Amino acid sequence: MWLHRYAVVVAASTVLLIVAGGLVTSTASGLSVPDWPTTYGWSMFTFPLDKMVGGILYEHSHRLIASSVGMLTIGLAVWLWLVEPRRWLRRLGLVALAAVCAQGLLGGLTVLYFLPAPISIAHAGLAQMFFCLVVAIALFTSRSWQAVGTQPPVDDVRLRILATSTCAAVYAQILLGATMRHTDAELAIPDFPLVFGGLLPPRWTGGIAIHYAHRVGALLVASAILATAVRVWTHHRSRPDLTRPVMLAVLLVMIQIALGALTVLSRRAISINTAHVVTGALVLATSLVIALRGWRIRIAGKTQSDLPADLRLRTDMGTRTSAGARA
Repeated sequence: MWLHRYAVVVAASTVLLIVAGGLVTSTASGLSVPDWPTTYGWSMFTFPLDKMVGGILYEHSHRLIASSVGMLTIGLAVWLWLVEPRRWLRRLGLVALAAVCAQGLLGGLTVLYFLPAPISIAHAGLAQMFFCLVVAIALFTSRSWQAVGTQPPVDDVRLRILATSTCAAVYAQILLGATMRHTDAELAIPDFPLVFGGLLPPRWTGGIAIHYAHRVGALLVASAILATAVRVWTHHRSRPDLTRPVMLAVLLVMIQIALGALTVLSRRAISINTAHVVTGALVLATSLVIALRGWRIRIAGKTQSDLPADLRLRTDMGTRTSAGARA
């Protein structure tokens, strides 16, 4: 149980890191500290607090939080390796550790090469992947995941397809948003909900195309989340492990669309722009939880040999109960 709580802390710390990263891009502070891994020649951890002003405050704080998340991830990987009986989950901890190390390297390269769009976009995309990894680890180490109890895993092929497709669509939309942010296309279409007063742009440029695709992507993601919610509520209304996250996903995507609109209308207000980035990450994490719970029966079936005997027995019983109910 303590391992699960620690994983939750790592996930929450990653949200804080995403907030800090969003503030760096929203305030255009990415080059406020021009060297890396040092900060104006100082060690990252000895840089004077009284010099953390303006953009330096955002960029250096981002580095400090990133370093803290990295150390927490080392602790998570070691803890999993020492006490976790499931071999695949121990390896997942190592994957998370490799991801956070690669993320730190990409962050450094972003500074050293003066914010090139491809590296900045990769930095943003890997941050979301790392967040998904620690959220998944937190879910897999939870008591509700390991012990079936009175409710066996759901076996619904359509739900798995819907939830997985939704999660993939959300991630693609986040990558598109990162491309828009790092190519300065956030205000390429200056009005909302119309597009230059109509439904289609009267002219096309690279920035307008990226921005327009992001708006269309938002509609597709919202439709996918609503379709997943309908599937859950019509077929699994009695399952709070599915109804709660799907309700949260619907709420978050509504907030996200509103924040996207306000980002344009406010001309990229810092707080709104940053909240838009963070809410997108939360939509992704929530979609991932729904998808993983949809796949839980398959994951449990393929990994029972790694479970302790008592949990394996409960999983066997839960799977047989589920099969009997379907029959």
